[in-house]
Amino acid sequence: MVSHPSTGPGTGDTIQHMGKNERTTVAVVGGGPAGMVMGLLLARAGVEVTVLEKHADFLRDFRGDTVHASTLTLLDDLGLGERFAAIPQRRLDRVAAQLDGGLVQIADMSRLPGAHQHIALVPQWDFLDLLAAAAADEPSFTLLRRADVTGLLRESGRVTGVRYTDRATGEEHELAAALTVACDGRHSAVRTAAGLRPRGFGVPMDVWWFRLPRRADDVAGGLGRFTAGHFCVLIDRGDQWQCAYMIRKGSDAELRAKGIGELRRRMAGLVPWLGDRVDTLESWDDVKLLDVRLDRLRRWFADGLLLIGDAAHAMSPVGGVGINLAVADAVAAARILAPELRRGGTASTAALRRVQLRRWWPTALVQGGQRLAHRAVLGKALSADQDLPATTTGTLPLPIRITQRFPLLQGIPARLVAIGPLPERAPAWARRPTPPGGTAQSRD
Repeated sequence: MVSHPSTGPGTGDTIQHMGKNERTTVAVVGGGPAGMVMGLLLARAGVEVTVLEKHADFLRDFRGDTVHASTLTLLDDLGLGERFAAIPQRRLDRVAAQLDGGLVQIADMSRLPGAHQHIALVPQWDFLDLLAAAAADEPSFTLLRRADVTGLLRESGRVTGVRYTDRATGEEHELAAALTVACDGRHSAVRTAAGLRPRGFGVPMDVWWFRLPRRADDVAGGLGRFTAGHFCVLIDRGDQWQCAYMIRKGSDAELRAKGIGELRRRMAGLVPWLGDRVDTLESWDDVKLLDVRLDRLRRWFADGLLLIGDAAHAMSPVGGVGINLAVADAVAAARILAPELRRGGTASTAALRRVQLRRWWPTALVQGGQRLAHRAVLGKALSADQDLPATTTGTLPLPIRITQRFPLLQGIPARLVAIGPLPERAPAWARRPTPPGGTAQSRD
């Protein structure tokens, strides 16, 4: 059973209000990876920061459970590497694909630079609990749970805080803040309240998430199965496969009307060695739909407001890099904004602009790659609507054949996924040493 922190500032299950006139320096909306990293880093800078999370805990199913190599390096910087390593996890050090032409390895993470040649697979709630516990050691940090942000406070055109509802009592509150940071995801309530509309890029697919049993003699690590009209990714979770099956955009209702047997049939045909386990999918209640979006704000900030992560740029699941980018956004934002926040208790629009300028190009680069994959591969294949092939014969695509002939090239996709463009390191003032053989020390 997963344990959850229940002590320290703001880590309990009820909202800790700060009096009738609630005030903080930075209000971070959303307790996901970006929000918790942002809160921890600013608190270590001595900035008063309040993270508002609308749920009572972090227990949400089928969230991104990957912690990439660059984020593992960040945890080392923060003195949390040993604590994270103690969490039960699987490690992904290679990625294979089952194509019609055979099983091939397409990414080899042993070729990554640095101390971490893998991606860690760990329930996101364990990762977030770790960050929350570390942040609770900082006297300037507060975590408000069950705090559902419903609007923004404004004064003379400037965002001056948030309105939120205590989901336990129904009471409405206002929290004044010199800076509000939206980390509340692709359906951002803050973005809507600010009147900001992202530019959308069409996507050809949605994703069904579900689990199937895994056996000890199954292939280890991550596996993608691709053929015309059918795509599935299997993520090794020890005793289970976390499965992502891609469907044509908007076809969820039509396919569900055919009954759960349709998914069982597709999975048994696509990955035959899972055929004796598909009956564990008892109903559509076992299958969650991810409404895939790919979009980006033209401007990530306003006076008194910054948006990062999916609130600023929703990512496609292609490559599984959304969390990595969101965490990097948070690190860059904290490093750029903390000096101004410490000196004057506020952040200028010039500083907010610098955050976007730094993080825009890696975001646009990754989204450009995802859009290319959508057009050149996924869109064409999913629209083919072909039945499953009877055999797995055929010629491998040229890029795959090249990586098989020159294995050194398998380090390129590994680096793009596990590290990504412009990885961010923790600023010096946020770092904590990890004693040899021990756990990270928190600041007195």
